[in-house]
Amino acid sequence: MAGTSTDEIAGERRQLINVAYRLLGSLAEAEDAVQEAYARWYALPPSRRKEIVSPGAWLTTVTGRICLDVLGSARARRERYVGAWLPEPLPESLPGRAEWAHGHGTDPADQMVLDESVTMAFLVVLETMTPAERVAFVLHDVFRYPFAEIAGVLGRTAAACKQLAASARRRVGDARAPVPAAGQADVVRHVKKAWETKDIAALVDLLDPAAVMTADGGGMVDTVLRPIEGGARIARYMVSIADKAPGLELLERSVNGVPGLVAQRAGVVVTVASFDVADGRVTRIWAVRNPEKLRLWARTA
Repeated sequence: MAGTSTDEIAGERRQLINVAYRLLGSLAEAEDAVQEAYARWYALPPSRRKEIVSPGAWLTTVTGRICLDVLGSARARRERYVGAWLPEPLPESLPGRAEWAHGHGTDPADQMVLDESVTMAFLVVLETMTPAERVAFVLHDVFRYPFAEIAGVLGRTAAACKQLAASARRRVGDARAPVPAAGQADVVRHVKKAWETKDIAALVDLLDPAAVMTADGGGMVDTVLRPIEGGARIARYMVSIADKAPGLELLERSVNGVPGLVAQRAGVVVTVASFDVADGRVTRIWAVRNPEKLRLWARTA
């Protein structure tokens, strides 16, 4: 394709970041994968670049292959991870974070499209898939890439990729419709109030009896290593946190596009909590406390 401009190539970055984050669950790793794809593009001889009919498709294929490799190695890393591993939470796009990109230009968080495919609930389900299933499912069901193109990413036939996506779809199951943001915001606001006042009874009422809370400290901060099951146990744990952390301030913030809570002490974000809500009660809480996953939140307070 003669005449492909640098601007055209750079314009693919937003789409690639969105694909890579959904594949990896980490914006930092997504940015690295996309940077590597661009490095490979510019490493091609000019004559080879001119032969490529669709640079965007080429970059997507390469990014997908890089992510596939990362997912394969990530399994081994996560077996050694201290406690539960959760995806990196995303704040709403906010001004003033450009320096986070450390010279890459545009902050990758500002290029994220926050929709149902980046909610913590959805990303946690993606974590249950094999790397090949995840790539096939995300590229086809989320981004509508044809299986013929996905075959080039996975090195399999289009029919095999279709089977992988179908298998992944079964893992997702018949997902219920997401709770409208306003409805979830009301529940989260009530949780915030009950947490601040250390009202265990109110928290128990707001939590589903079978609720589960998962925390990710990465071995870097003090937190529970295994999920806490049961609304009453979670309520008591939340109040104990408030007792042990005087000066903890709770803020209502969008987390991966849905209402959540951010806890900070002395202006420093220490926890980002995401919620799943059904029938007016919290069914899941995902609390990310690993400082390495909270760098994007430094300017959200």
